[in-house]
Amino acid sequence: MSSPVETPLRSEKALKHLRRRRAADTRFRVYGLVALGFALFSLVFLICAIAWKASSAVTYHVVKTDIVLEADRIVPDGNASPEEITRNIEGFYTLVRDDLFAEFANLEDTPAVRKDFSALIDRLAVLPLARRVAKNPTLIDQTVSIQVPVSDDVDLFLKRSSPRSIPFRLGEGAQISLGQGTDEMVLRHPALESVLSSLTALGSQQGAPSVLVIADSAVARLTDLQDQTAGFEILAGDLADFQGKPLKGLIVAVPESNRTISDLQIAWALALKSEGIIRRVPHTSLLTSTDSTYPELAGSLAAIVGSLLTMLVTGMVAIPMGIFAAIFLEEFAPKNRLTQLIEVNINNLAAVPSIVFGLLGATLLLGTFGLPRSAPLVGGLVLALLILPVVIIAARAALRAVPPSIRSGALAVGASRMQAVFHHVLPLAFPGMLTGAILGMARALGETAPLLLIGMVAFVAEVPSSTTDEATALPVLIYSWASNAERAWEPMTAAVIVILLALLVTMNVIVVMLRRKFERRW
Repeated sequence: MSSPVETPLRSEKALKHLRRRRAADTRFRVYGLVALGFALFSLVFLICAIAWKASSAVTYHVVKTDIVLEADRIVPDGNASPEEITRNIEGFYTLVRDDLFAEFANLEDTPAVRKDFSALIDRLAVLPLARRVAKNPTLIDQTVSIQVPVSDDVDLFLKRSSPRSIPFRLGEGAQISLGQGTDEMVLRHPALESVLSSLTALGSQQGAPSVLVIADSAVARLTDLQDQTAGFEILAGDLADFQGKPLKGLIVAVPESNRTISDLQIAWALALKSEGIIRRVPHTSLLTSTDSTYPELAGSLAAIVGSLLTMLVTGMVAIPMGIFAAIFLEEFAPKNRLTQLIEVNINNLAAVPSIVFGLLGATLLLGTFGLPRSAPLVGGLVLALLILPVVIIAARAALRAVPPSIRSGALAVGASRMQAVFHHVLPLAFPGMLTGAILGMARALGETAPLLLIGMVAFVAEVPSSTTDEATALPVLIYSWASNAERAWEPMTAAVIVILLALLVTMNVIVVMLRRKFERRW
């Protein structure tokens, strides 16, 4: 057979160029898939990391018990007015603390022991109980069920978050005998060798880790661990609670001198949890409580309401103003140098850093006009200025997307210019305008810098009821909690981030639903 005739389109040079072009197309597709995969992986990794960090804040530990609201503690001076009852936080706190203290019959009642025991619950934790009794004074001298959060240190330990603890199991067969001293006891068990190996693997630190042994609601501490024997010091319960019982334990890796919770407090918390007095429940107060200086008492309700009020002001100002400005510039304004200058400035304003708008709001709205500081009204106006260029640009793009034949047809049948725009063009451009407006609102919801400069970083303990009340917002609350030093704020901050992301996702879902409902394809 004769070889194919070489033509300019089938020459070796042309075929080589074709192969290079196809290889470049293949590489481009591979690069696109890699970029898309990396973006999706980064997004999933970020969401999983935040969700994992926030999972610890979904639940928390509370004290659930029944107490008698003794009148001599709640109203010691006989004044049962709601103000006096609410003010008497110390009376409610001592009632709860003494009720828990009574669970430990063998506990020495000294000021030092009571001081350590008081660290299980913060004083302000009983404030909801005081308000409940203030609203219904007939509860005085009655037995009521209470639910009080434990302190953040106790909560973190019971969640195995901080300090680090390593569980182990001894099982049965433990022998406890008296040592040489009258108060010394010795524990013998073959499994203590593995515990000693675990302590050796932890390495040397500034102090020795604590080894706690648990039998139901009784807790003891091991000392002088050597092979199969160790000193035995009871922290909660008595000796009979350990006889013939299967034993388990914890190695608290951080030395007692380097942590904020002592071995004795750990023993009390474990004993109360074993008896069902301390329970792990859903952390609903994260959504129903306001901010607090204590992590276990803090909530995001005031910030959620503040964000919604701020977004209300932002939407009422930016969306109508931006849409009408876009309609005028696109449909009615003459094409001259002035409108060109306005268009250029609108595009430039869309790229201005958000902190500049914060400075403008602090100088103009607070300094010149004297509007209330830390109010959603001011925050909404500043954010409205921030997203106004975005709304105008999106609305103009939506108007340009409407085919010119719609305008021409409306004018041809006798409609005026305004009728053609508002009766025919605007309904068709509405989905695109709405998309741009809500996406701008989503951007405003996540802004922090402008709100910091107008004072919305203030500590807010009450839920705002109007746009002029003192308030904060979710991004500012995240910034505030993330800057706190206590470990308990980390999961709380991640949980608020999840709440903020949920609001943003909700807004985006609304955009998609509305766009699908009103959109028309040409």
